[in-house]
Amino acid sequence: MSLVRWNTHWPNTVAHLLDNFLEQDLPLSRSHAPAVNIKEEADHFQLEVAAPGLQKEDFNIDLNKQVLTISAERKEEQTQEEQGKYTRREFSYQAFRRAFNLPDTVDEEAISAKYENGVLYVHLPKRDEAKVKALRQISIS
Repeated sequence: MSLVRWNTHWPNTVAHLLDNFLEQDLPLSRSHAPAVNIKEEADHFQLEVAAPGLQKEDFNIDLNKQVLTISAERKEEQTQEEQGKYTRREFSYQAFRRAFNLPDTVDEEAISAKYENGVLYVHLPKRDEAKVKALRQISIS
């Protein structure tokens, strides 16, 4: 593979159009899965899914054989009509799906979730036997 130098002899208008096209937010970029933070505390795991613009009704959270699946789908359509003809019609579609293999230490019956300020929080409590216990001093007799 070789590097090719940009041809500066193209007319300025073509270069300008190409630059504008590449700077646009393309609809394909909306199909990417959102960022997820995973935190582990002594007694639980916490998933934070960045999904601004969605409503809690847009999400589905499923658990099957220790695999937690988070998905969302949103369709939106806007239409402005003038005398029966479309003057503007826009529609968008957002969807994603993320799956996580849960460790045996998660108490599957106690998993909970909430959606707040564009972030989905999934709380994954650990089983009692998996929680980190405080250091205990054992006396010698």
